[in-house]
Amino acid sequence: MWIKILLVVAILVQVVASVYAVRLIRTTKYNSIWILFTLGFTLLSVERIVQLLRASDQEIPYEVFVWLGVIISVSMSLGVMYASKLFRYIASLNRQRQLLNKRILTAVLRTEEKSRSRFSKELHDGLGPLLSSARMSLSALRREQLAEDQQEILANTTYVIDEAIRSLREISNNLSPHVLNDFGLARGIQNFVGKSATIHDVKIRFVTNLRDERYDTDVEVILYRVVCELINNSLRHSGCSEINLSLSRSGRTLSLDYSDNGRGFDPEALTDCGMGLSNIASRINSLSGRCEITSSKGRGMQARIRVATDGSAVGEEASGQ
Repeated sequence: MWIKILLVVAILVQVVASVYAVRLIRTTKYNSIWILFTLGFTLLSVERIVQLLRASDQEIPYEVFVWLGVIISVSMSLGVMYASKLFRYIASLNRQRQLLNKRILTAVLRTEEKSRSRFSKELHDGLGPLLSSARMSLSALRREQLAEDQQEILANTTYVIDEAIRSLREISNNLSPHVLNDFGLARGIQNFVGKSATIHDVKIRFVTNLRDERYDTDVEVILYRVVCELINNSLRHSGCSEINLSLSRSGRTLSLDYSDNGRGFDPEALTDCGMGLSNIASRINSLSGRCEITSSKGRGMQARIRVATDGSAVGEEASGQ
C-alpha cells in the first residue's frame, strides 16, 4: 500500500516538473539540451506510471521497463554531456548584454559631451562678444566728463560686466575645457589642479610622465571628468589638507593613482556624492578599464584606475602595476 502511495506522489511531482520543463523549452529557444532533459523528465513520469500499474498486479512486459530505462538514460546522459553548450550560450548572452550596456553608456557620455561643447560654444561665441561690446562702450563713456556719482555708477557697472565675463569664461571652460581640447590630457588636468589649488587651502600634488601626447577623445574626456570629480569630492566632503595625483603611461596602459588624507568614508554606503563613485566606475568601465576605490574612516581615500590607450580591455597584469 505504501509503495503505491509513494509511486502516486512521485508521479504527481514528476508530471508537474515535466509541465514546467515543457514551458521552458520556448524560453530556451528550443535548445536541444533542454529538450533532452524534458524528454527524460517526461519518460520518468511514464516509468513511474508503469511501476504503479505493475504494483497493482497489471501485466507489464519486461521489455517496456528496459526500453524506458534505455531512453531515459540516453536522454539524460546526452543532456549532461552537451550541458557545456548551454553554459556557453548563457555566457554569450551575458557578453552581449554587457556589450550593449557599454555601447549605451558610451553613447550617453558622447551625447553629454557634445551637448556641453555646444552650450560652451554658444556662450563663448554668443554672449561673450555682447558683454565685451558693452564693456567697450562703458570704457568710451569713462573718457567723458561725468559727475562723481555718475563715475561711481559707471565704475560699478564696469565691474559687474567684468565679473560676468569672468564667470562666463569659467562656465564655458567647465562645460568644455579648452586646454584639454587644445593641448591634451596632462595639460588639461594640470590647468584644473592649478585653479583648484588657488581657490582652496589644500595642497594638491600632481606628477605625470605625459607631455603633449594625444589619445582617443573618449579616453581624454572621461579621465579628465573623473579627475575633476575626485578632486571636487575631496575638497567638498573629505576635509583633507593634501591631495596626491599621479598620471603615467606604461606601454599601452594609462595609470591614474589618486589619494587624499581626509576623514574617509564607507564606499558601499556613499551614494549621493557628486557624480557618485558608482558612476565613476561606470565611466571607466565604458573604456574597458579598471577602477578600484578604497577608503576607511580616518584614513582618507585612494583610487587606482587603469585604462588602455587603444580601447582594449586592461589585463590583470596591467591593473596590478
